[in-house]
Amino acid sequence: MEDVLSACTVTMNIPVAWGEMDAMGHVNNIIYFRYFETVRIEYFNRLDMMGCQRETGIGPILASTECRFKMPLQYPDTIIVGAKILSMEEDRFVMGYEVFSTKHKRIAADGQGVVVTYDYKNNKKVNIPDALRVKILDLEKMGA
Repeated sequence: MEDVLSACTVTMNIPVAWGEMDAMGHVNNIIYFRYFETVRIEYFNRLDMMGCQRETGIGPILASTECRFKMPLQYPDTIIVGAKILSMEEDRFVMGYEVFSTKHKRIAADGQGVVVTYDYKNNKKVNIPDALRVKILDLEKMGA
């Protein structure tokens, strides 16, 4: 399992809940985006991104996201969700995600999201602040 998610900078275990399943007996597709959101927020917490947003008014906003489903998940299972930065530009970064089923010992889904840095006080996108860029690069080095 560790080999599969070794490229991820931040990982977390999440139990699959009974209520996440749909009428077809597997985890509903929308729930995978919730898994992505959960690990994305954990990544942001490691950067203290919300503290930075409170101080500067600049924070993250999700511009787009996608998911590729590899296999259905079902209750009971525990998944390991991982995130890493795939690329970074002046005003955005692409975060990659993986969802690993511990029950089946394989990737159930992967995806990515484009996160833009946004000035919430002036309602416009802005370049990634230098301090945040350094924190991201440091976290990615530590996770590698």
